[in-house]
Amino acid sequence: MSGPDLFARPRGVRRGATLALVFAVVLATGAATGSLGRTDRDDAHDDEVRPVPAAQRVSEAAARAMIDGKSPTEAAEDAVSRSGDRWGAVYDAGEYEEFEQDLDGRYTGVGLWTVRGGDGGIVVDRVQRGGPADRAGIEAGDRLRTVDGRPVADRRVAEVVEMLRGERDGAGSTVELGLRRGARVWHETLHRADLRRETVAVERLPDGNVQIKVKAFTKGSGERVRRAVRQAPSGSGVLLDLRGNGGGLVDEAVDAASAFLDGGLVATYDVRGEQRALHASRGGDAARPVVALVDGGTMSAAELLTGALQDRGRAVVVGTRTFGKGSVQMPSKLPDGSVAELTVGHYSTPSGRNVDGRGLTPDLVAGDGAQERARTVLSGLGTPS
Repeated sequence: MSGPDLFARPRGVRRGATLALVFAVVLATGAATGSLGRTDRDDAHDDEVRPVPAAQRVSEAAARAMIDGKSPTEAAEDAVSRSGDRWGAVYDAGEYEEFEQDLDGRYTGVGLWTVRGGDGGIVVDRVQRGGPADRAGIEAGDRLRTVDGRPVADRRVAEVVEMLRGERDGAGSTVELGLRRGARVWHETLHRADLRRETVAVERLPDGNVQIKVKAFTKGSGERVRRAVRQAPSGSGVLLDLRGNGGGLVDEAVDAASAFLDGGLVATYDVRGEQRALHASRGGDAARPVVALVDGGTMSAAELLTGALQDRGRAVVVGTRTFGKGSVQMPSKLPDGSVAELTVGHYSTPSGRNVDGRGLTPDLVAGDGAQERARTVLSGLGTPS
């Protein structure tokens, strides 16, 4: 993939929310089985007046539009916008398929990330190891001049992302890149491939501690965090960097929490008034020093993890106030195959703090130089006894 981190990339105005803003698609499993499908109270009587759920209103609007020969998706978008659901969004079938691939940690592309350079041009920021761009010898710092003959210098980075991914072209399709490295100017034809995102990066710090950077909670990221903690040298602490992490799959965030907790509560949440709880697995490292590094881009499932470690006394949290997205979305399939993501509940930290609209306040507030402050704090926590 190219462009900014996955969960920071806007989906477009009409969707209203970014992929980052989905708290727990895993909770949508209940919708498929019917366990989350109840909208009426168990003790309600047939003659009681019951409010029409938002999902039903949106579905009915889409169905009426289809009967009238109008766009069901546009009708659903209008219903969502009037519902007051801050995080509500509508995706067409293709977008939702891409969405699910993103959460699964898969994407189709050439394996490079781009950013806006200081001169206003498009620069290769990072190359995924083993991907098509890497095999072609493209390196970080190379200038991207054209994609399939079209100049990119004046285009938005998000637009360049879509050009590189090829919309619906799929794996095996080709894309020609015009590149410059110093005085060398050349063209490279790459074949797009199905790739997996690198959402967890582990680094040994000079002081012997270990930094685990989690960019998003896609499929398998929780186990990668657990493996990194298990493999960390005895006596070392962990700097858990969640800055810019827009969330993802909640079960992966719970799995990551299980790396630092020996069981116990991670969060509570409600779905249409029904209270439920999320618990860590037993056997985590409950003694190793941990510092969690957060900022305003720490959202959703990443806030769930931060709140659990903070409330349970397992991490000192350093950085700036987190985003404040603590709501639960559930997908509803519409008559034309599009999908409406609607808010059905909210979650709280183990101590009962509501994150939505509030965020989490770090134990140590630090803006500029936050990473250095976090390392200093971690070094001062000592080693587990």
